[in-house]
Amino acid sequence: MIKFIGKRILSVLPVLLVVSVVIFSLVHLVPGDPAAAMLGDLATEQDIAALRARMGLDRPLAQQYFIWVGNLLRGDFGVSVVNNETVASMIFSHIKPTISLAIYSLCIAACIAVPMGMVAARNKGSAADHGVTAVSLAGISLPSFLLGLFLMLLFGVKLRWFPVSGYKGLEEGLGAHLKSLTLPAVALGFMNAALMMRMTRASMLEVLGSDYIKMARAKGVREFSLMAKHAFKNTLVTLITVFGQSVIQALSGAAVVESMFAIPGLGQLMVNSIGRRDYYVIQTIVLLIAVFNVLVNMVVDILYGCVDPRVRVN
Repeated sequence: MIKFIGKRILSVLPVLLVVSVVIFSLVHLVPGDPAAAMLGDLATEQDIAALRARMGLDRPLAQQYFIWVGNLLRGDFGVSVVNNETVASMIFSHIKPTISLAIYSLCIAACIAVPMGMVAARNKGSAADHGVTAVSLAGISLPSFLLGLFLMLLFGVKLRWFPVSGYKGLEEGLGAHLKSLTLPAVALGFMNAALMMRMTRASMLEVLGSDYIKMARAKGVREFSLMAKHAFKNTLVTLITVFGQSVIQALSGAAVVESMFAIPGLGQLMVNSIGRRDYYVIQTIVLLIAVFNVLVNMVVDILYGCVDPRVRVN
C-alpha cells in the first residue's frame, strides 16, 4: 500500500509542472498591457514603464516564469499591485468562505443524493424512481446562477427565511454562519446532487443484479442489510469518483455563486482581480485551484486502492 501511495504522489509532480507552465502562459498571453490597464488612461509612458519594471514585465517570459516559480517554492506569492497587499494574506482572508461554502454544499448534496439514489435503485420503475430521475435531470439542466436567483426570490424575498446576500463567519455563531450560506450552498450543490443521484442509482442497479446479491436474497438476508452492507460497499468506487468530481466542481463553480450572493470568497476575489488585471492574484488563485484539483484526483486514486485491493494489484 505504501508503494502504491508513493507512485501516486510521484505521478503528481510532472502534472504540477505542466499546470504551472500552462497557467503562466495563458495569463501572460492575454492581449493588452496590464500595467497600462492598472494605471488607467491618464498614466504617462514613464509611469507605465516604471510599473512594468516593478512587476518584472519587461523581462523575457522564460525568466519571468522561473522567477515566479522560485518565489512560489519560497512561499512568496507576490504583492497585489492594486491593493499593495501580499497575495498570501489576500487569499488567506478569502479562502475561509469558499471552503465553508464548498463543504456545506457537498454535505447537502451527499446527504440528499445518496439515499435517494439507493431508494430509486431499490424501487426501479416505481413513482419514487421516476421522481428521482426527474429531479436529477432538472439538476443537471438547471444552471447554478438561475437556481440561485429563484432561491433568492422565494426564500429570501418572499418568505424571508434566509438572507438574500452577505456572509457571516463562524465567529458570529454557527447558526448565523450556516444561515448565510444555505441558499448559495443549495444553488452550488444541486447539480452535484443530481450527478450523485444518477450515478448512485446506476451503480446500485448493476450491483443488485449480480449473482451474489441474488444468492444473499435466497439465503434470507434482510433487505436493509443487503442494501447497506453488501450492495452499498460495492458501489463505493463509483461514489468516490463522483464525490471527487463534485469537490472539484464545487470549488471551480463557487465564483458565480459567490458573486451572486456577495460572499467574499476566492471566486469573488478572482472575478475582481480579472477586471483589474492583477496578475499575481490571478496566477496564484488559478494555480491553487489547479493544485487542489490534482490533489483531489490523487486522493481519489489512493481511496480506490483502499476500497478495492484489485486496484493496487493492477
